[in-house]
Amino acid sequence: MHDCVIHIYVIGMPNTSTRPKRGRRNRRVPREDPARNELVSRSLESAQQCLFNQDYGTAFVHYLLVLNLAPVLKDFASESFRFTLFKWADELDSLGRIQDLFDCYEQALELFPTDEVIINSMGEHLFRMGFRDEAAGHFHKALKLKPDYPEAKENFYRVANWLVERWHFLMLNDRRRNHKYQQAIQKAVEGGCNTVLDIGTGTGILGMCAKKAGAAEVYACELSKTMYELACEVVTANGMNGRIKILHMKSLEMEVPKDIPKRVSLVVTETVDAGLFGEGIIESLIHAWNHLLLPPQSTQDPSRPPSQAGRVIPAGATVFGMAVQCLEIRRHHRLCVSEVGGLATAAAGELHSPVSCSSEDDSTEPYTTERLSRLPGGYTPLTEPFNALDIDFNNVQELEGLCSREVSRVRLPVTGEGLLDALAVWFQLHLDQQSSLSTGPKEDTCWEQAIYPVQTPHNFPLRPGDELIVEISCRDAYLRLCSVAIARDGREFRLDDCLDPDIPRNNPGPSGNPNPSLNAEAELCSALACLGTEQSSGPRDYTMLECAEMALLNNQPYHDSFRRALAKLINNLKDARSVQGQGLEVMPLTDPPSGPMDPGPDPFYVLDVSEGFSVLSLIAASQGQVKAYSSVEKTQHQAVLRRLAMANGVPEEALEFWLNQVEDEQAVLQRPSREKLWSSIILDCVETCGLVRQKLMEKATLARCLLEDGGQIFPERIVLYGMLVESDTLLLESAVQGQEPTLGFNIAPFINQFTVPVHVFLDLSTLQCRHLSDSVELFILDLMNTNANYTNRDVKVQASASGRVTAVPFWYQIHLNEEISVSTFNQDSHWKQAAVVLHQPLAVREGDWVRLAVTLQKSSISISASIEEEGLLLSQAKWDEN
Repeated sequence: MHDCVIHIYVIGMPNTSTRPKRGRRNRRVPREDPARNELVSRSLESAQQCLFNQDYGTAFVHYLLVLNLAPVLKDFASESFRFTLFKWADELDSLGRIQDLFDCYEQALELFPTDEVIINSMGEHLFRMGFRDEAAGHFHKALKLKPDYPEAKENFYRVANWLVERWHFLMLNDRRRNHKYQQAIQKAVEGGCNTVLDIGTGTGILGMCAKKAGAAEVYACELSKTMYELACEVVTANGMNGRIKILHMKSLEMEVPKDIPKRVSLVVTETVDAGLFGEGIIESLIHAWNHLLLPPQSTQDPSRPPSQAGRVIPAGATVFGMAVQCLEIRRHHRLCVSEVGGLATAAAGELHSPVSCSSEDDSTEPYTTERLSRLPGGYTPLTEPFNALDIDFNNVQELEGLCSREVSRVRLPVTGEGLLDALAVWFQLHLDQQSSLSTGPKEDTCWEQAIYPVQTPHNFPLRPGDELIVEISCRDAYLRLCSVAIARDGREFRLDDCLDPDIPRNNPGPSGNPNPSLNAEAELCSALACLGTEQSSGPRDYTMLECAEMALLNNQPYHDSFRRALAKLINNLKDARSVQGQGLEVMPLTDPPSGPMDPGPDPFYVLDVSEGFSVLSLIAASQGQVKAYSSVEKTQHQAVLRRLAMANGVPEEALEFWLNQVEDEQAVLQRPSREKLWSSIILDCVETCGLVRQKLMEKATLARCLLEDGGQIFPERIVLYGMLVESDTLLLESAVQGQEPTLGFNIAPFINQFTVPVHVFLDLSTLQCRHLSDSVELFILDLMNTNANYTNRDVKVQASASGRVTAVPFWYQIHLNEEISVSTFNQDSHWKQAAVVLHQPLAVREGDWVRLAVTLQKSSISISASIEEEGLLLSQAKWDEN
């Protein structure tokens, strides 16, 4: 306690560095307060004792008392105080005491208002609870206090993707789209529509177009707090502050005259998604027509001036669809393999993604989105495009009747041969009678297409002469297209009726030939023979996996590689035990046993802590003499693993679920029992999006301490590869490129605050880019050998062509052991790639050497790039990967 006494005496000392002001008496030196000093000393001692006893709540209270009574102790106690705060906050979070949690953070920030670590931590809690705007504010504040703070930088980049989605940049860089909207708005305003409401204003560009066209009154509304604040900044920067009224609210909550003084004559909006209705445009326009817009122009009163009639831009839309074969879509939405890692998959039951337009389950979405032109392996049209729906946004009766429309059926002649995988949907947005925008797959557009995958337990080869029957509806204001039947040779067969397990199924692996063969044709005929024309007797029983989990399960090379690597490890451990004379020792498989079982050799304990659904633990359990623990948490998923275990002859006691036994989910990495260590721990190292998982190296450090002699972490190391590329596409997706695409409006500096230097979920095989170098090894993460790791590395790569380096795409070679590895960049991979985008392109000539200085901080990689010629540093650029 000697430090405490010394610091407490400092409290009573005057500020000797400050000269007394003239004309005023010197301040009296404060007297020592022995009682207060004693209280501070005792409270500090109690805080430290409570901290030692892991009584974090009481320790936090004592620290608050100490630091409020003796602020001079802040530097001395800051680290212990932070640690106590974070531990207590985690406890409060686990107990659901959310208000108490935030109260603690507010008390902490009163003491340490500029502590970037506390501010960042509070942002993390806010983000986990769904308060993304508030979380972004905390991350941004922490970065302002310490710009090189890696955790805050990583958090801000991640939350920025939520707050300002990447399509905002593409849309604002789409000058053709912006110009067509501007023309339609200008024509309407010049035609007499002088009061305008911009619904879902985003950056405010459409509202500014209306004001620039001469509208007398312009209003705009935006629900997102981040986008609302951004729009206010943009409008002010463009000299329209006070001339455009921006409201932070949903249009559905707006009223006249409470929010706007009178009904408007024009509503402009682009609250549409790839499926047209997914952002709620139908509900918004029905409300607008009933409460915010003037009545539409009537044919019975054509003399009414446009300023006294209401209209909407866009005026309407036409939806198109097309049946396609696409292996990439198939492997992300249904099971394509009959065997994985040596395990037969038939017993898993029906598995598919949570994307289904026919399901009544609220947890499913009717469609997903893809850019068809960028899908690896491409796609094959099986029908001609067909007209699925026409909608008039200026007809409120049509809008109100949309959801109650009867389900319509269309019969599509099959024109191509292939497996039916999905319906691809796009639309033509009619801005007015003369101008329109298309989101079609062959258009140069910022839009993706809506994908309605076929969710059946078997494949259906189609051939010319067949008819595909599709049902179209708008239940819940979502456009739903469902492939329901095939018509062949005068008979109609429903796709979802055949559930007989004895029917042959064609399940080509993801790496196999996707084109239907004669065998596939015979299998379809066999399947069709059992299909009835009546409806199914009841709902189908299926288990839902996320799209990434489904693609992982379909990744045969990865699972086969893991099985071989694990088998080699187990054999090596068996040999080692035999040499040590332990091979004949008889012990139960669990300690203590969880149920009756035969004694046997001491098992090898394997823990799989992969995120989400994983069969790696079951593959381990199938090796024999292995006790495997899975971190799969969902009850349905555990049931699938149990069914697979039973069908593949894996003893019930050989597979258990680790989270069912661990009291604290935060402490997943611990011993299998008091006396045992793990033979292998399987870590999930790379996220599907293409980034290294957060806190990977910290987990690896802990995992190494829990391994038996000769045990291994899978994978043992990861090698990061990259290359130099020139890609205008990545530039357009990362930041608004000046004022030209945004019609001269100054928007770029404001929205580009949310630019993130790394792009994820990329398919490098289809990315529009020029390769400016060969691939090069950038970094190595060794999970088994701490001494082999480093934090900085310089890499030289020679430019193979002249151009502008705009980005460095990267991927991983995941080494399970010295001989066996898998790449995240191949056609079977469930992983996507990522790319670091330079803030400024770097010009290179063929033959130039580019030096990449790579730095690893936790899971974040930063890189600086420079050109060197004859030993001189010519230019330099920096970017980060988080």
